Amino acid sequence: MSTDKVQSAVVHPVHGSAHHLRFHLPHHHLTSVFGNDWFALKAEAFARFFGTPGFLIAQTVIVVLWILLNVIGLFHFDIYPFILLNLAFSLQAAYAAPLILLAQTRQADRDKALSDADAQHREALASASEERQRLATVQGGQLLELLQKNTELTQLTHQMSERISQLTAEMHSHLVKPATAVDKATP
Repeated sequence: MSTDKVQSAVVHPVHGSAHHLRFHLPHHHLTSVFGNDWFALKAEAFARFFGTPGFLIAQTVIVVLWILLNVIGLFHFDIYPFILLNLAFSLQAAYAAPLILLAQTRQADRDKALSDADAQHREALASASEERQRLATVQGGQLLELLQKNTELTQLTHQMSERISQLTAEMHSHLVKPATAVDKATP
């Protein structure tokens, strides 16, 4: 994946949120072990091929054929001490060892960089979790305060309703008594 594609994929197109690999972007230049040109890609493929079962089987078949052809006497291009075969192995080792060491070194660098990016990501998640927990605590306190005020208002409303009932009963008793006294006095 090219750097442009990775950078364009940073913001999620639907949600607009940051891409899940955003912590790995500063280390993206380490993704290709030998670089991004033609030689680098071929060298990396060659270094990866050395550890495969196909390579080991092919090398074993070539060595067995080499030895058989020279021991049987069908060909005499490399007689018994097999000096040419040793030279071929030395040449292979001379090219393979630096490529494999370079690949291992770069892989170790890449692993460390990605480990650091993962640690940053875990740290960001932990701080976000702490912030959410702090906000939940604050909101929980605010909710308790609102519930307490609601309870107080309910009690106050209940007291006021009782007082209104009392005053209404008093007013009613004052208004009803004089009317009955006036009504009795007039024949």
